[in-house]
Amino acid sequence: MGETVQLGDGRGAIATGSVVSVGRDTLGVRIVWREQVPRPRPFVTLAQALVKGDRGELAVELATEAGVDAVLPWRAERSVARWDDGPRGEKALARWRTTAREAAKQARRARVPDVTAPVTTRELADRGAAMLVLEATAAETLAGVALPGEGELVLVVGPEGGVTDDERAVLADAGAREVRMGPDVLRTSTAAAVALGALGARTARWG
Repeated sequence: MGETVQLGDGRGAIATGSVVSVGRDTLGVRIVWREQVPRPRPFVTLAQALVKGDRGELAVELATEAGVDAVLPWRAERSVARWDDGPRGEKALARWRTTAREAAKQARRARVPDVTAPVTTRELADRGAAMLVLEATAAETLAGVALPGEGELVLVVGPEGGVTDDERAVLADAGAREVRMGPDVLRTSTAAAVALGALGARTARWG
């Protein structure tokens, strides 16, 4: 009793209070402070290619801890993992959503990233948002590219085999820009988290 706890609804509302009662399935808390955390600007959505094993879940975990706002599982051409539309696909999607929720709790985030159903490259291109494709051979760097201050910014991370030329063309036609992060090639499970750190420093997201 009297212990201080932090509460959140996963949609931006956070509160601090002291425990006043404990039941079998309930916890009574006296709220002493509350705040509604505004939506980040720009709003960063990760389009993460489906990958084999637990690397996809690792990518979601790290990206969530780094501050991503939403996750789009992407059915890239070179994705070894294939999520069926049946129970197996639903189970895989549920794992990504659970990973995002638990990582948000660990990071004490006010908002839990929304993990949507998988999208195709065409659906990704038709999203109508500013888009950056992480590509090790790109001429532009993430450190130097112009970034939007408002709206949605989609960060595209391909599978271990890379983004195909056809996919690059489709995304480029939709206005996507290819950027590299540095001299080294990162794995698909870590690339988004590193990029989110750069975006946080270069925009008002960390302000």
